[in-house]
Amino acid sequence: MHARWIRFTVPVLVAITMGALLFAQGQTTEPSGKAIFQAATALREKLSPEQLAKASFAFDDAERLNWHFIPRERKGLALRELEGPALRAAHTLISSSLSKSGYDQTMSIMSLEEVLYLLETEPKERSERRERRNPGKYYISIFGTPSETGRWGWRLEGHHLSLNYTLDKGEVVSATPEFFGTNPAAIEAGPGRSIRVLGPEEDMARQILKLSTPEQAKIMHIDTKAPDDLRVGPKAETPSAQPETTAPVGLPASQMSADQKKLLAELLTEYLNNMPADVAAKRRAALTQAGFDNIHFAWWGDTERNQRHYYRVQGPTFLVEYNNTQNNANHVHSYWRDFAGDFGIPLKK
Repeated sequence: MHARWIRFTVPVLVAITMGALLFAQGQTTEPSGKAIFQAATALREKLSPEQLAKASFAFDDAERLNWHFIPRERKGLALRELEGPALRAAHTLISSSLSKSGYDQTMSIMSLEEVLYLLETEPKERSERRERRNPGKYYISIFGTPSETGRWGWRLEGHHLSLNYTLDKGEVVSATPEFFGTNPAAIEAGPGRSIRVLGPEEDMARQILKLSTPEQAKIMHIDTKAPDDLRVGPKAETPSAQPETTAPVGLPASQMSADQKKLLAELLTEYLNNMPADVAAKRRAALTQAGFDNIHFAWWGDTERNQRHYYRVQGPTFLVEYNNTQNNANHVHSYWRDFAGDFGIPLKK
């Protein structure tokens, strides 16, 4: 369990284009759809009939859009029900659907359930607390039959994780909603041993704000009070399958300095790097084609670490939100949403 600190090799040149910044990561773009299909097929073959029934849903089942990230009861097949070859196959499916850094982040978030079990005092009964905070309570759900020619999808979900994939004709056509959260957001374990799973996403965003001129700050820093959570997220009673599409607020990249633009590109890359290279490349291409200068950055709340804050990055093709307000600003919710439509479902105009 460790924080992900990415070393960037982007040249510090004022004239460099933002497109080059976003693409200068040196990743290959091998298609991930085939690997995901093979991993899902292998997992199904290793499950018992009872386990396969738990994991399987029709592609058009309402459960596919019923995403959430709280520690609630869920449908699907829990990782804690698996062992041996089946458990290894499940992790192969997870890793094939993420980059290495995305998989590491996912495992770190799962492991924090063990930390919460040790830190929390409620419920008082240890057995109840153990059940609530169990690192194995992450569920795999497969929607439709994995195929290289048809349409199907799958989901990994549990506390502070909701990863949703839709595939068609062997290609990943959607990998959103993509939700990562962390609690605690920071664990201070001694000198040089600070654990911050989503730390880079916070630090780079804050630095964009810190570099603002007074005129920029008037536009970028929307309010000194941060909202209590994300702008639009699922609710247990009425799940929100799609992002809200309202006009962006904050400072557009077209009005940023070169240093701020570079930080914004690096911040977006931190989010993009969670996905397999081909999925990330499609997102990069879409946001670049829509115009980097059209991306807006906005901040709410305090400007210092360990204080309540929230930010939003919105472009014509995507929405990123990051909220750290709960538990004395030590509890993060973040996501990437797609304005083409999450779950591969086009948004209604």
